[in-house]
Amino acid sequence: MCRNIVPLFNLEPAVTEEEVQAAALQFVRKVSGYRQPSQANQVAFDRAVAEIAGSVRTLLNELVTAQSPRTRADMAAKAQARARRRYSS
Repeated sequence: MCRNIVPLFNLEPAVTEEEVQAAALQFVRKVSGYRQPSQANQVAFDRAVAEIAGSVRTLLNELVTAQSPRTRADMAAKAQARARRRYSS
């Protein structure tokens, strides 16, 4: 899994369109192996990002949970704690 793609479901405040696009772009970059595609591949790359972003929006709109929403501050604190454990010497 791409480390830069973060869980977008059940967040408070709600996920933004920019976050959905960024996740879709990161996924396409990972799958294609291109950070920036050539001009010959740009149309296919952009279409894939748009289709995946649409699928992500559909998925997020259809998922349900009984859990209370996660806050971004809590997620950041947990990530920092994991990083401290991982990189502490």
